[in-house]
Amino acid sequence: MFDIGVNLTSTQFAADRDKVVKRAREAGVTGILITGTNALESQQAQRLAERQPDFCWSTAGVHPHHASEWSNETANTLRRLAERPQVVAIGECGLDFNRNLAAHDQQEYAFDAQLALAAELNMPVFLHCREAHDRFAAVLAPWLPKLPGAVVHCFTGTREELEACLAMGLSVGITGWVCDERRGMALRDMLPLIPADRLLLETDAPYLLPRDMHPRPASRRNEPCFLPHIVQQVAKWRGEEQDALAAQVDRNARALFRLA
Repeated sequence: MFDIGVNLTSTQFAADRDKVVKRAREAGVTGILITGTNALESQQAQRLAERQPDFCWSTAGVHPHHASEWSNETANTLRRLAERPQVVAIGECGLDFNRNLAAHDQQEYAFDAQLALAAELNMPVFLHCREAHDRFAAVLAPWLPKLPGAVVHCFTGTREELEACLAMGLSVGITGWVCDERRGMALRDMLPLIPADRLLLETDAPYLLPRDMHPRPASRRNEPCFLPHIVQQVAKWRGEEQDALAAQVDRNARALFRLA
């Protein structure tokens, strides 16, 4: 089982990053993709991945919250990072009209620029979309024929948005959001709609600790070692065997990110 979304650069992991990775290995996780969310953290993610060869890889990108930071220098930094073997996708990039930490026009500009970079480098993209589906799809659609693959990370949208993402050929990342009885029930019901070869799983650690874990860690910090719980629950709700699903999502991640 492969965790496609771990924010290992987070300060919440500052004291024990190596132990976090060790616990993930011991829990049966087969690989980790470390998320880059701006130029600095993308560099940090690459260096962390370099320390764990054949188990950790990273993305290089600018999250919509950081879109105002986009510049030619940022683009050049991402381009240089993409030459490193650990960097296997451009992103996290996209649109977030929920928190609006950057202006919409800045978000769209940075998103389009990263899609152009991914097309230039023939790399898959790691996507973010929150309460921005129509504009997200409009910016993304012209680039899709030029991209080798894409995953919409931490999907939490509506059924119509899921169907639109699938129609565009996107893979779909599912987190412990589906384990939340307060806000994840609609997504839980949609799980069977996702084709087996387009489903990816992730913790989004240290965020989105599954609410139905018992006992829950005292720290309330999510970790990639909790991915087996998400696999177990998603398998149950999809009516599949846990081991088969774990193997399937590992294959899907390795195919999308072109890992050996």
